[in-house]
Amino acid sequence: MPHFIVEYTDNIKAEADIPGLLKKVNDVLISHKAIFPIGGIRSRAIELQNYRIADGAEDDAFVHATLKIGAGRSDAAKKAVGDDLFDTIKKHFSELYANRYLALSMEIVEFSEAGTYKHNNIHNRFK
Repeated sequence: MPHFIVEYTDNIKAEADIPGLLKKVNDVLISHKAIFPIGGIRSRAIELQNYRIADGAEDDAFVHATLKIGAGRSDAAKKAVGDDLFDTIKKHFSELYANRYLALSMEIVEFSEAGTYKHNNIHNRFK
């Protein structure tokens, strides 16, 4: 952990540079290596083709991000990471935001280790 998942509407695909966003996100998460092990970082994007926004009258768009983390981080650590990530998202989409209707949102989902299964040898590379 952490896993970063971003959903975005297909009407911004050409301008959104989603691969660039995922790199920036991973860079932010890596910068918090005291909080998250580098080998556990995952980021991915889901392009949405079926959606409706507000009254449907405009070509509105949205980007919603979810950061899934295991339990045990302090509220201060979660806030620091959340602030850094959301600032990164807002900067990444600032031009799009200035030129069209766009909603940006993010949530942090924390879950217990009970019921979580992992098998990962990537951590070994960062020891």
